[in-house]
Order: sequence, then structure tokens, then C-alpha cells
Amino acid sequence: MTARLFILICLTLLASACGARDDDRVAIAIIDSGSDPFAADAIGPAAMEWRAATREGLVAFDAYGRIVPALAERWIVTDDGASYIFRLRDGAWPDGSRIDAQGARRALSAAIRAQRGTALGADLGRISEVRAMAGRVLEIRLTHPTPDLLALLARPELGLVRKGEGAGPMRGTAEGKRAELSPLPPEARGLPTEEGWNKQARDLELQALPAKRAIEAFADGKVRIVLGGTIADILLTDRGLSRGALRIDDVEGLFGLAFTHRDGFMASAENRAALAMAVDRDALMEPFGIGNWQVRLGMLPGEGPSGRLLPVAEWRDLSLEQRRALAAQRVARWRASGERVAALRIALPRGEGGAALFAALSNDFSAIGLESERIAPGDDADLVLVDRVASADSAEWYLNRFRCGIARRLCIEEIDDLLAEARSADPRAVRSVLIDEAAALVEAQQIFISFGQPVRWSLVAAGLEGFQNNAFGVHPLMEIAMRAR
Repeated sequence: MTARLFILICLTLLASACGARDDDRVAIAIIDSGSDPFAADAIGPAAMEWRAATREGLVAFDAYGRIVPALAERWIVTDDGASYIFRLRDGAWPDGSRIDAQGARRALSAAIRAQRGTALGADLGRISEVRAMAGRVLEIRLTHPTPDLLALLARPELGLVRKGEGAGPMRGTAEGKRAELSPLPPEARGLPTEEGWNKQARDLELQALPAKRAIEAFADGKVRIVLGGTIADILLTDRGLSRGALRIDDVEGLFGLAFTHRDGFMASAENRAALAMAVDRDALMEPFGIGNWQVRLGMLPGEGPSGRLLPVAEWRDLSLEQRRALAAQRVARWRASGERVAALRIALPRGEGGAALFAALSNDFSAIGLESERIAPGDDADLVLVDRVASADSAEWYLNRFRCGIARRLCIEEIDDLLAEARSADPRAVRSVLIDEAAALVEAQQIFISFGQPVRWSLVAAGLEGFQNNAFGVHPLMEIAMRAR
């Protein structure tokens, strides 16, 4: 064997070995510009991914967005839909103590209490009691049936902890903007041993990065996945990435502008509707080039809980030209009465996505005689961008995002009153009618300018297993860490 051939063989073997090591670890970038993104009190995308991986709840999402067992190995729902009974797996907390119903009850109750005063807390408002029934049997009692309860319980905020630590399915360390995670073997989680599991498992290296740096790291091959993309940064992806790398989830939720007050021109629902009528939603999204993106003229799903179609604003049947003509008349009438209309202060995300949205919106509002000013998120605004993926397809999920006292945006106390009455009403048909009434009032009051579907995107290297697009926009790290069998 010649020296040259020997060197070539060595280099080939070395490359193969390096490839194997690379395949044993998956580098992931999470778009998050927080100063301490993995901190215990952080609420950004990186912290949520970390919690979902290390603090599982009773149930979890799989790669397809389906509900799967987590700390609960199985469950049943009573015939009246008012009680969920969970059988916990025979596992242990990180300190070695056994997972039992009493400990799970305390942990879940604490997690629910922590959400008081939030929109998620409102979603969980039908939970009347969490009860330990037996050694590993836990019951959640509801005031009324809640078909989307499992999807809510799968959220990272509802992960269970003991002494500040969760039971997996992964463990790791985090410091600053970096973290490492390793899957826990089945036997360490109270599950049967799986032959060949060690060959499937991969460690994960996480980095929290601003969008531009995350995309550059992917383009340079330094990370294999980028998670956490939104409308604010999707324009940055048009930078020579490989075909098929950009993955967009077909999610539903809230994407549009919320009013922060009802003063001046925006005091009346009629004038707030004028702003909604002015927006050319197709032109708004054209710069983003997102195929199959769907316009939503109203903020609510088509049907209420009673099964009846929810009422819609009359202007929805008008053409864009007709809408704008009507809106311009309302602006002119307001000015003719001697009232002044100040420039609309619109809070939008920083970066190219926010700039593109503002360019389109300023043209839209200019078409009806109104000026606009772009301001930063958190500043004193008239309109703020709301961009949330729905974790339930019920009208209540949408209504809860506009409960008074929950968010810095316009709310209607009568809507809160109807929802409160619905929670105490009986029978079920009466509750459904009350929620329908609340939904109709939201539409009539025009407290939100809906654009359409929220935008959630990721970058995924070719051939990487464990990632799937889904309707919730969730991409569990444990699924990415496990190779296919």
C-alpha cells in the first residue's frame, strides 16, 4: 500500500467517524433575543422549548401535533364529559421519590394557579378540582365539558415539577444562551425497556439566537434546525437556502391588529370597522410569498358552540373598493364634525417583517384619509399586532384573549359578563347560546382587525428525522432527538 493510498483511507475513515459523531448530536437554533433565554422565569420561545422537554405534563404533543401519554400512561373521560381520570405511569421525580397522585395533584394545582390572570388561566377556568383518587390515579373535575382540555394540558406551562425539576423526558444543562439536552431512557421514566433505544437516541445542542444569526448558522451548516420563526423574520429566509428547508405550519389563531382604547375616532364600533374595511389583506401578505395562506376577515371560527354559524359584519360582503369608499365616508364625516384624527400609532415587530407590514398598512389607511406612524412594541399605541397560535378551535379560546384585565388592549365588559354567566349556566344548550351571544358582540364591536392565519416557520436540514409540520406549530425536542427505528 502506498503512503498516498494509506492517507486517503485514513481521511475517509476520519470523515466517517466525524459524521457519526455529528449524527449523534443535533444542533438546533431557537429564535429568541432574550438576555437570559433559558432562565427559570423566562417566557420566550427558548424557555418554552426547554420546559416542554424537561417538565412534561400529564400528556404531551407528538411530532404531528397529536396528544400522546406523558406522565399519564392512559386516561378516560366520563360520559358527561365533566371528569378526566388519569392513570400515572410508575415513574420517579429527579430526587428519586415516586410519582404518585398526591404529588401530581400538588404540582398540577400549582401550575394552574400560576396562570391566574392570563389568557391560558381563562382557558383553564372550567377546572373545578384536581383530586388524587388512589396511589397513581388522578382526576380533573370540570364545571362543564371541555373537549380541548388535553391540548391545554400538553402546553409547557402545565408541565409538572417537584422541587423545581421536572420528570423529563429529557435532562440537561443550560447557561446563558446555550443548553444541552439528552433523552432519558424509558426505564428511567417508568416505562418498559426498549431494545436498541440507545442507538436511536441523540443529544441536542440548543442555541438561542436572533433570527438573522439563526438563519446564517443554518445556511453555514452549523445548526440543522431553526425553530420559532414568525412573520417578523420570515423575509430573512430568502437568502439562498436549500429547496425544501423552509417549513411552514398550517396553524390557526389570531393574527391582526387589536385596538388599545376607544377614544376619539376609535370610540365607535362603526369607525373601528372603517379601519378593518381599509385593509387589503392579500396585498398585505404578498411580500412574504407564503403559499396557501388564508385570509380571515373575522377573528372567530365560523361556528359557535351551539353549532350555529356566528354572525359576521355586513361589510364582509362588499368588495375592497366598496369597503374603502364607505370607510373614507366615515373618516370624512368625523372630520366634518370638527374632530381631529391623529396619526394612527401602530406597534409592530422590529425588523423586515414589521417594516413590510407597516408599508402595506400605511397605504391601506392612507386610502381612507388616515396617516400612520410605526412604533416599537411596548410603546404607547393605538393598534398593536396580536400574533398567537390557537391551542383550541373553540370560540372561547379567541374570546379569552380579549378578556378585560388580561391584555393591554380594548375589551368589552359585557363579553366578560356573558362568559362568566355561561360558566355557571345549565343546561349545556344555555351555555352555548351565551357564548354565541358573546361572540356576536365581539363581531359587532369590532375590537380586532383580523388579517388571517398566523405564520409559523422553521428551517429543517434535508433527511433530519423527528420533525413534522402540524396544526399547532409544536415541534417536540424529544421527537427530534430520537431516530426512526
